[in-house]
Amino acid sequence: MNTAPLTVQTRTAALETLQASSTPGHELDVLVIGGGVTGAGIALDAATRGLTVGIVEGQDWSSGTSSRSSKLVHGGLRYLQMLDFHLVREALTERDLLLTELAPHLVRPVSFLYPLEHRVWERAYVGAGIALYDTLASINGRRRALPLHSHVTRHGLEKLFPDLRHEAAIGAIRYWDATVDDARLVSTLIRTAVTHGAAAASRTQVVALATNDRGTVTGATVQDLETGQQIEVHAHQVINATGVWTEETESLAKTEGGLKVLASKGIHIVVPRDCIAGETGLLLQTEKSVLFVIPWSRYWVIGTTDTPWKLELTHPVATSADIDYVIDHANAVLARPLSRKDVIGTWAGLRPLLQPGTKEGTSSAKVSREHTVASPTPGLTVIAGGKLTTYRVMAKDAVDFALGNRARSNPCVTKTIPLAGATGLKEVRLRATTIQSRYGWSAAVLDHLLHRYGSLISELTESVDAEPGLGKALAGAPAYLRAEIAYAVTHEGALHLDDVLMHRTRLNYEQLDRGVGALEEIADIMAPLLGWDDATRTREVAAYRERAEAEAASELEPDDESAEKVRLQAAEIAPLRELVAP
Repeated sequence: MNTAPLTVQTRTAALETLQASSTPGHELDVLVIGGGVTGAGIALDAATRGLTVGIVEGQDWSSGTSSRSSKLVHGGLRYLQMLDFHLVREALTERDLLLTELAPHLVRPVSFLYPLEHRVWERAYVGAGIALYDTLASINGRRRALPLHSHVTRHGLEKLFPDLRHEAAIGAIRYWDATVDDARLVSTLIRTAVTHGAAAASRTQVVALATNDRGTVTGATVQDLETGQQIEVHAHQVINATGVWTEETESLAKTEGGLKVLASKGIHIVVPRDCIAGETGLLLQTEKSVLFVIPWSRYWVIGTTDTPWKLELTHPVATSADIDYVIDHANAVLARPLSRKDVIGTWAGLRPLLQPGTKEGTSSAKVSREHTVASPTPGLTVIAGGKLTTYRVMAKDAVDFALGNRARSNPCVTKTIPLAGATGLKEVRLRATTIQSRYGWSAAVLDHLLHRYGSLISELTESVDAEPGLGKALAGAPAYLRAEIAYAVTHEGALHLDDVLMHRTRLNYEQLDRGVGALEEIADIMAPLLGWDDATRTREVAAYRERAEAEAASELEPDDESAEKVRLQAAEIAPLRELVAP
């Protein structure tokens, strides 16, 4: 099965499918609201069961929590302290499934050191916990995906992590988990869902939920934010997977029932790789939770925080106090302290924290400590909570709940559905040297491309064959090829500069200038592909510059309120206009 591209044309076709659903006999089986990892997983789950599926997202794919996570695929060591062995085993099973079968190009192993301060009791206590972690991963019936943990002496620490302060630990335990580019995971899920028949439309906002005289939800009114057009969508089941917007979406059904979700802000900072000498990650205990120091490509990702958020949900930002908190806790164990001048990027995300209980009048199925599926009114299913690693289980639970008894005869099959770019990956890797030689790319560039696209690298090379100049690196962002920018538009559904710099690449937080140095070049590549005239191109560039400036300024503010005020001075990027396919 060829992987479907996401383009202006496929988005238009999706909107036409949504519009056609208002014709009797053409109703969707499932309409999914929310284009984060949970919604994308639900769309794939439902489509692979043979259901007719539509999925809409008010912003770009993964623009909320799902592009602002810690980018870890892990079992959750902290749940062992809660004795929640089932949840840990479930997450570890999903981790290994992603690593070995579903998305081996996107998900990569990474090891962490758990520093020890006490030679005997702590090594025994922590070692027993991590041994149990490994054991739970081993009883999933599959071949081990990652190495077993190992004990590290102080001398071993000096080799693995030279910049760990000598007096900070007497040794460590080294264990393994995995990392993922969360935004790419979501866009890959969407492409895979579309390949299996889902109709997917980003920047399409649900403005109302439709109900019949019995109070059953029968669909939604959606607005194409690119043109302003409103469309009536009819569906047998509507699934709300909107994360921190859960209660806002529930309220459109004019029901008092539903799930209660609070937002908690977590921030991460990015520093260049040469700021810290180390070959592995660190897991550090703090007075509040844990702090990860994660090796990633050319830099380190350090975080996170956990603070209540009661402000605007779309654009949370890191404050000066947040950044200082992360730096201070990292410096507690680093031999070479970090400073604010080392920070080249930040991001802030909102965790959708599920609150105990459901609202009155809600039927629910408590699926795990991490997520809940509920129905505040017939025809509407709501899922909230959860974690990136277990998106597939959450999707299965949501679709099973929506289908009710019909799920028994129409079960989930996503355990055996590789994501786009996974099929044929081994064969492509065997040809890696040939590809590298043909296009004159370095080993690092080829590794970067295989990690991002997997076997779909062939689509990228086809574009370079047609236009050789695309095979060169961006002058203002040499970690990316010009072909990747074009591909973001022609295959990955990017409609705006924001989409490319925030989610198709990581330039917004990988470079000190937030990618502004490459902005004109990126706009030149995107403009003809999207049919932009000069005025549109100018507006796009100005909007991103304004965003970058507002984000940088907000990071100097001391608290959430003042930082939000500064960040919201930048206008939204999508003025209503006609989308023109060239």
